[in-house]
Amino acid sequence: MFKLGLIINPLAGLGGTVALKGSDGVAEQAMALGAQPKAPQRMRTALTELLPLAQRLRVYTGSGVLGQDLAQQLGLDTELLHHASQPTDAKDTRALARAMLEQQVDLILFAGGDGTARDLCAEVGQRIPVLGVPAGVKIHSGVYGISPTASGKVAAQMVRGELLSVTEGEVRDIDEVAFRQGQVRARYYGEMLVPEALRYVQAVKMGGQESEELVLDDIAAELTESMDPDWQYVMGSGSTVAAIMDQLGLDNTLLGVDLIRDQQLLAQDLTEAQLLAAVREVPTKLVLTLIGGQGHLFGRGNQQLSPAVIRAIGRDNLVLVASKSKLEALTGRPMVADTGDAELDRALSGHYKIITGYRDAVLYPLADLSDFEE
Repeated sequence: MFKLGLIINPLAGLGGTVALKGSDGVAEQAMALGAQPKAPQRMRTALTELLPLAQRLRVYTGSGVLGQDLAQQLGLDTELLHHASQPTDAKDTRALARAMLEQQVDLILFAGGDGTARDLCAEVGQRIPVLGVPAGVKIHSGVYGISPTASGKVAAQMVRGELLSVTEGEVRDIDEVAFRQGQVRARYYGEMLVPEALRYVQAVKMGGQESEELVLDDIAAELTESMDPDWQYVMGSGSTVAAIMDQLGLDNTLLGVDLIRDQQLLAQDLTEAQLLAAVREVPTKLVLTLIGGQGHLFGRGNQQLSPAVIRAIGRDNLVLVASKSKLEALTGRPMVADTGDAELDRALSGHYKIITGYRDAVLYPLADLSDFEE
């Protein structure tokens, strides 16, 4: 079941038709001038693309105009996370975003403008993928689809488990007071993870096919460049991770688990007990790939990564690497966690950013075994 977070800012775009150059702080004035809410209808357009997939969806949203009214009108399975204030304001968006983080939704689909994106960025950052349905007067941020329909189509691809690129979209907003005086002052507020239609931009050979060797080099370059010297990294088994170790010039246990820090080898072929002792001492990230063809991330050849070790490291500190060819070979099937702990398998499920090349990544789902037992 795909967990969709749904947020509608009903005030977004109100100032546009009445020439107020925005909606921040002027919503009541805009409505007095006859402005009508646009965001609910634009979100309806986006959600129409998801209706054929309704049986796979559970929508998490806020009461009334924040999303509940529209989701129920469309017959979507809905769970209420937040009761809206009257009238709604930015605090509702932020509170709803925090509740969605706790629920570990797979995607936050929101309708609004740059102000809404700012509020989400402040709460979510890059912890959960987001996708905006453009509904504001000004759209300077790079977190929106080009249209409501486009946003809905990308969300539908994600629900279907298709391979999607993920980009870090900038959140920008302008000073509306200055804008109304003819001055454009844009400010950068951060970045969020945004799914988009798949782009093959990583290394290819003649004929447009992936070159495994070049792709592994690209993946290794991306990861080694981003490694934090203050963190230690547990390096999982498999040839993809081995390519990263090779680029670092470090010995690698192909069918085992190694530990590095500041690009130096600390220990090789660790046992579960050794790993648990190590990860409790220093902030740790776990670098691993899936088994080709099977899709298993845990429970096949890496039992050293026990439930206790995984919990100690934390879901947010998993760093996944794989070529797009390996992911496409799963033919739409999700990755699998078989840790031996059903509760942990469920907690690990959801969509992950997977590094697939240099400055190239995709979103891909991980399910738990209970999904296959229903």
